Amino acid sequence: MKSHYDVVIIGSGLGGLVSANILAKEGYTVCVLEKNNQYGGNLQTFVRDKTIFDTGVHYIGGLSAGQNLYQYFNYLGIMDELKLKKLDEDAFDVVTFGNDSTEYKHAQGYERFMKQLVSQFPDEEKAMNTYCDKLKEFCGKFPLYRLKHGKPYYKNSDIFSLKAKDYIDSLTTNETLRAVLAGTNFLYAGDPDRTPFYVHALTVNSYIESAYRCINGGSQISKLLIRRLKENHGEAYNHQEVVKFGYEDKKITSVFTKKGDEIKGDIFISNIEPKLTLQLVGEDKFKKVYTKRIKNIESTIAGFSLYIVLKPNSFKYQNRNYYHFKNREKVWTSQDYTNNSWPNGYMVSMGVSKKTVEYSDSLTVLTYMRYEEVKPWENTVNTVVNKNKRGQTYEEFKAEKAEILIKELEKKFPNIRDCIEKIYTSTPLSYRDYIGSNKGSMYGYVKDANSPLKSFVSPRTKIQNLLFTGQSLNMHGILGVTIGAVLTCSEIVGMEPLLNKIHEANKIDDNPLI
Repeated sequence: MKSHYDVVIIGSGLGGLVSANILAKEGYTVCVLEKNNQYGGNLQTFVRDKTIFDTGVHYIGGLSAGQNLYQYFNYLGIMDELKLKKLDEDAFDVVTFGNDSTEYKHAQGYERFMKQLVSQFPDEEKAMNTYCDKLKEFCGKFPLYRLKHGKPYYKNSDIFSLKAKDYIDSLTTNETLRAVLAGTNFLYAGDPDRTPFYVHALTVNSYIESAYRCINGGSQISKLLIRRLKENHGEAYNHQEVVKFGYEDKKITSVFTKKGDEIKGDIFISNIEPKLTLQLVGEDKFKKVYTKRIKNIESTIAGFSLYIVLKPNSFKYQNRNYYHFKNREKVWTSQDYTNNSWPNGYMVSMGVSKKTVEYSDSLTVLTYMRYEEVKPWENTVNTVVNKNKRGQTYEEFKAEKAEILIKELEKKFPNIRDCIEKIYTSTPLSYRDYIGSNKGSMYGYVKDANSPLKSFVSPRTKIQNLLFTGQSLNMHGILGVTIGAVLTCSEIVGMEPLLNKIHEANKIDDNPLI
C-alpha cells in the first residue's frame, strides 16, 4: 500500500467499486479500503452446505444488449464475463394474494407485459396503456437513466411529489389490478403515503425491459470490478476498517484504519453510510444545519431473510420470483405489522447455479423487520472478520421467526417443509454489520413525496475534497447505485466527457434508448 493516492475510497460496495473503476480508467491512482473479508457490500454471497446464497442481489434488470445497465457494465468492461440466466419472459415476477389461487404475472418487454396483464384484466387495457406510458415518461425525465446529456436534477416538483399509490389508484377502480401493479414494491420498501412514483417507475421499468439472475450469485460483479480495477493499476485492500479521518485546513488529509495504517490522498469518496461518515470525520467539521439534516434523514425499514438449503431433487426450480401478500390490502402496508400479523407479505427467489436444471438447490425468502425487534442485541457485532456470538436468546428469536415464516410459506407452497434440508437466517443486525447500512436499512434513505428534498444527499459534501456515493444517494439497487457512482465521478472528471466515453464504449449516439 502506498502512503498517498489521488483518490481514496472507503467501502467496496458497488458504488465504491464503480467509482474506483471509472477513476482508475481516467488515470487516477486509486485505493479502495474494505473492512470486511469480502468485497462488494450488497453484492456479497455466502456459502452454506455447499450452496451459494446472495445477500442482496436476487435479480437484476436492464441487462439486455443496448439497455441502460448493460451499457454501464459494458463501459466498465465486465458485461461479457457475467454469467446470467434470463428469467421467464412471460412471468419473471408473480404476484399472489391470500387464498386467491390466481397468479398475476409480470412479463418482460412492454408489449408482452401489456398482453399478459390485459389477458388477466380484459377491461383494463386503457388503464394499462396509460400506466406503461407514464413509466416510460418518468424514466425519460432522468438523463443518466437513459444515458443522455442533461441536468441530473429537475426543479419540477411534480416529478418528485407525485405519489406511487395515488397515481396507480387513479388509473383504475379495480382493486386487484391496483395491487398487482404495486405488488413488487418490496423492491423499494413502498410506503403508501410517501413513496414517489418516480421511485416506482425507475425500479419497475428496468425489470420490465429485462430481468436476469446471476448464476452462482452476484459476487461475480464485485470480483470482475476488482479485476478490472487492478488491470487499470488501482488497488483494493480488505480487512482495512477506516476508524477516523485526518482533517486539516478544511480538507480531509488522510484516513486511519483499525490496523493503525494512515493512507493519505487528495480526494476521498465515502461509500459508507453518510451518517457514519460524519461521525468518523467529526460532526464539528460540518455546519450544524448540514449535520442535523443528515442525522435526521429516515432510513428505510430493514429486512429478515430466510435462506433454505433444499433437499436434492425435491423442489422444482421456478425461473421467476414470487411476491405474496396475506391479502390485497397488505401490498402497501406490509411494513405496518404487529407481532401477531407478521409477516404481512414476503418475496421468494430461487438460487441458480451452473448445475441448476429441473430442481433448485436453494430458496431465499425476504420480508420486512423493524430494527427495534433486534435492539436487545444491538451492542453485538458478528462478521467473518470479527466473529462473535450474539447469545442464546438471539438464536431463539431467529428460530421463532423462521418457523413463523415457514408456516406462511406452506400456505403458498404446501410441500415446502418436506423439501428443507437446512435453514439459515439474517436479521437487521446482519445487514448492519456486513453492509454497513444504518440500522440494517434495506434501501438507504426514505424518499418522501411530501418533502422531496428532505432525503436528498448530494455526492458533493460540505468538505471540498470529500464525496459520497452508494445507495443512500439518489436511487438504490444495482442500476441506481451505478448511476449514482457515475454522478459522483462526474464531480471529478466532468459529466460530459464521462458520458461521451460511456457512449463511445457502446458505440451509440445521443438519442434516448427505448
